[in-house]
Amino acid sequence: MQYRRLGNSGLKVSALGLGTNAFGKRADDDASKRIIDLAIERGINFIDTANIYAGTESERIIGEALAGKRQQVVLATKAGLVRGPGDNERGSSRYHLQTELEQSLKRLKTDYIDLYQIHTFDPDTPLEETLRTLEDMIRSGKVRYIGASNYYAWELMKALGISDRLGLNRFVSTQTSYSLADRTPEKELIPMCLDQGVGIIPYFPLAGGILTGKYSAAVRAPEGSRASADPSFGRFITEQTLELSDRVVALSEKAGMSPGVMSLAWLMGRPAVSTVIVGATREQQLEDNLKSAEISLDAAVAEELDEISNPFRYGKPLAVYRLPRK
Repeated sequence: MQYRRLGNSGLKVSALGLGTNAFGKRADDDASKRIIDLAIERGINFIDTANIYAGTESERIIGEALAGKRQQVVLATKAGLVRGPGDNERGSSRYHLQTELEQSLKRLKTDYIDLYQIHTFDPDTPLEETLRTLEDMIRSGKVRYIGASNYYAWELMKALGISDRLGLNRFVSTQTSYSLADRTPEKELIPMCLDQGVGIIPYFPLAGGILTGKYSAAVRAPEGSRASADPSFGRFITEQTLELSDRVVALSEKAGMSPGVMSLAWLMGRPAVSTVIVGATREQQLEDNLKSAEISLDAAVAEELDEISNPFRYGKPLAVYRLPRK
């Protein structure tokens, strides 16, 4: 397994990380725990979750699975998206973040979070309040590093500027949808991150499975897929993404590897990418994806992937999660 610095921080994370959105939902307790055990055994040290995944079940399962193994992983979670109907059950106010951190620590059965991430930009809370709250969490020892997620480039740059002005700890990373099917971060976010030393953590690296070849015009929701479990995912399956999938599959056959492995290896080679988080509902899925951290793409293959995915640098992101203004 390769290990890389998370942005300009001293923290080392595995090039392939484990995403846990499916734990407690499409993967039950036993399956989820077996996947975590396999990930650690194979050298993955970065595990990413959030307080809202599977209605908090993901954090609970991870907490149980890491009993006796907590020191072996870099544990990341998030807060900021909607947790309930109340006005203070969302966003990145001091009130909400402190409440959510304490609850996440209990579910995860740990005294500290290695990387605490703001799940999305909060237009109703001053950034200074959010950043001072995160600073207090670091000083308390309950959080070690802080990251952002779903921030636009100008929002992230503003946050970094405030941190520098006030002498606060900076965001060391940001999560964004990034893949062959979504190259929109390359326009503004990635150049900014390269300039400021912020690590990119792509989510949806396989576009929810579109880049594995599992979807087609004839079968848009195969059994066990994200589209079959979440009908709203169908909005990502378009003629354009299916055409890209077909071309990736064809190229992968020539290159002698699976389309998913090839797509992940391409992403690992992109500037500013620190770790690529992939989900799994079965151990075999993780085994297959682990191969991406063991190969180096041929330059000609990487160039062709750049070419066929170039149209996805423009237009709308494949996915972005934002808070509605109240």
